[in-house]
Amino acid sequence: MNIKRQEETLMGWSIMWWLFKLFGLPITIPWLIYHFLDIMQQKRKRAALSSKVIMITGASSGLGEALAHTFYRWGCRLILVSRRKEELERVKNDLMNTYQTIPTHPPIVLPLDLTDINNMKDEVSKAIMVHGRIDILINNAGITYRGEVINTSVDVDLKVMMSNYFSQVALSKIVLPFMIEQKSGHIVGISSVQGRIAIPFRSAYAASKHALQAWYDTTRAELFDKNIKITVISPGYIKTSLSLNALTENGQVYGLMDKTTENGYQPEFVAECILKSVLKQEKEVTIAPFSPKVAIVLRTLFPSLFFWIMQKRAKNK
Repeated sequence: MNIKRQEETLMGWSIMWWLFKLFGLPITIPWLIYHFLDIMQQKRKRAALSSKVIMITGASSGLGEALAHTFYRWGCRLILVSRRKEELERVKNDLMNTYQTIPTHPPIVLPLDLTDINNMKDEVSKAIMVHGRIDILINNAGITYRGEVINTSVDVDLKVMMSNYFSQVALSKIVLPFMIEQKSGHIVGISSVQGRIAIPFRSAYAASKHALQAWYDTTRAELFDKNIKITVISPGYIKTSLSLNALTENGQVYGLMDKTTENGYQPEFVAECILKSVLKQEKEVTIAPFSPKVAIVLRTLFPSLFFWIMQKRAKNK
């Protein structure tokens, strides 16, 4: 993370020098003032995170674990959710041994199968009542999929939809009454670029993320006067074990690290971007390279061209 901050600092100085050479002081000085004020504002907002209660699902590894580190070091009170209790305990110990926060808030470990949507309300409610409130819910847990539509069992479609869509909706509906009662709250849905565009051999995954996008958009509109913020994060590929655990057409585990995943963003970088989006209370953020962002624009403005490109991609499997 220190390397990333150094890179950002160097980039900032490069932009300033470029502006100075191109436009001189009349442009450079206002930019410097804006940049300085933005930095100060971000520091104040980060400091305001102290003691906020944040629930993170899928916190036992990958992006969820990175999010736990990112928010805990700012003094947040964490509720870590995952099916794997041992891994959650490991993350909890890593956090407490890595960061010396004052006061110290030991993270709450909540082992939970989020797909068991009819039996999780009591456990979630008890965990929230430890601190008496819930400020931010980060819906991060989910699975992915690889396969052809025609060969994919409907059971696989159901399993992916249950994990990626219904579990997030069910957990959000448990948390929302607490947020409405306290008259504030923020739900962060971790979607995907594939929630904005659909690519070949990802039908179940893309469908679940498209559904998620629609639910959050509707919820944001309906709760705008309740002081409930909704942020949808659409990342590109992240270097985690997600593809290793992907489901295949017949429900088996994929077990391979895709080249795209291997070359994806580091989870720590994505977690930092998510932190910034929470601080800015942004409604929607796409964390992806240039080409996926262009594809999103093409799908919107030139759908026929986008469909042709996807046909070529499917053919060249």
